[in-house]
Amino acid sequence: MSEGVRDCETFGKHWPIAIYILLVYLIFYLKTNLRCCCFCYFSEQHENISQEEVVGLGKEVQDRTQGFRRYLPLAVGSVVGLLMLLTPLAFVLLPAVLWPDRLEACGAACEGLFLSISFKLLILLVAVWALFLRPSRARLPRVCVYRAFLITLTLLLTMSYWLFFGVRILDPQDEDYHGIVQFAVSLVDSQLFIHYLAVVLLELRHIKPCYSVCVIRSTDGETRHYNIGQLSIQKAALTILEYYYRDFPLHNPALLSASKHRAAKHLAGLKVYNVDGAQPGNGNPSRAMVTASAKRKDSAHNELYYEEADYERRVRKRRARLVVAVEEAFTHVRRMKKEDERATPSDIMDVREAALAVFPSMARALQKYLRTTRRQHCHSMESIQKHLAFCLINNMSPKAFLETYLSPGPTLQYGPERWMADQWTLVSEASVTSGLKDGSEFLLRCLDFNLAVTVKSIPYIRVTEEFIDPKSHKFLLLLQSETSV
Repeated sequence: MSEGVRDCETFGKHWPIAIYILLVYLIFYLKTNLRCCCFCYFSEQHENISQEEVVGLGKEVQDRTQGFRRYLPLAVGSVVGLLMLLTPLAFVLLPAVLWPDRLEACGAACEGLFLSISFKLLILLVAVWALFLRPSRARLPRVCVYRAFLITLTLLLTMSYWLFFGVRILDPQDEDYHGIVQFAVSLVDSQLFIHYLAVVLLELRHIKPCYSVCVIRSTDGETRHYNIGQLSIQKAALTILEYYYRDFPLHNPALLSASKHRAAKHLAGLKVYNVDGAQPGNGNPSRAMVTASAKRKDSAHNELYYEEADYERRVRKRRARLVVAVEEAFTHVRRMKKEDERATPSDIMDVREAALAVFPSMARALQKYLRTTRRQHCHSMESIQKHLAFCLINNMSPKAFLETYLSPGPTLQYGPERWMADQWTLVSEASVTSGLKDGSEFLLRCLDFNLAVTVKSIPYIRVTEEFIDPKSHKFLLLLQSETSV
């Protein structure tokens, strides 16, 4: 019997090291076996396939594992959370179920610990719901390091308490029920401290700005600067995309075709006459075309200047017509509103009906203005009528109605079908789970354009103080009797 007690004491001293070694071994074993199984499976099933088929096979496997990768962290976190919340209750209930006759009576202090456990578990449940059970805003390429660390730490804490509970309480069937309840209270306290650590790592650590990031859109060069805190590259990319949809104007590919159209126009304006009947060899341009192109380069800036001036003139003209048409339409609506106040209830027109009746008077001017500014694809007829009805319901001015169309708004103000970018790819030389550093660069790529991000560290600012003596501001004015003063 003494040898068994000695073995239990030895195991109780060295069980944490054994658990850590076992976990590390399991992780490496699963990682190695998964790689070997995947390699063997693909080598056996697809021995004679081309490179294109291998790429397609990788895409199929990636599509199949997207749902698994999306819900696996949620499932693991839910299991660990339930285990964390049910463990203190199990510590309190198991002795009362397995050996109730041998337990000591629970006094007033023990019953007070029951109340403490109940309220602490309730607070912990609400805190876990507020911090972790929030709808996901995005799906990141890698697992969050801090979340994985917190889940592992919680799991290790719970397993450690279970091992201690099994060796020191279940096996000898401890009779001190007050000590058992106190042991459960210590577990709940440890869980509350882990939740406090989660708040610090996940919410408070990145609040203080540490880096200034420069975000440049590759197509039109639109640039914004933001201050962010200590984040990983993938979390910084998510934050930048949220800022992008809020601050960047909507990407308009129609405005980017102006330079291409101008270059094609220059080439189309060249006329080459074959006087002597000579044919240019090997598809190369003739000397006359090269000479004419060189002469046109000298006057290219003049053509650009007059083209931009003509474009601005047409935009101002369309804008003036649109403003006049909208003001007349809103004046007509106000006049109709005053007439409806004196009319019978059966003849009163609904606001949406009034919007549909007034819209044709401004539709032509608005359509021409949007075509001139190349933003006709951003606004549908249905959205314009809906916005007009909204302005009439809330008694807005014509200027408030026109502000949506006179200047391009942020990307988030338009419908998702206008974004033309619903999936982003993060391109980075460094690991996406590593933290930001001074000089870090990465790319956010979508279908039509890229966002180039450059990270700069905010410098350390040193402020000194200089004392100014109040007596130094005083001076003496001597007046002479000869002066008029």
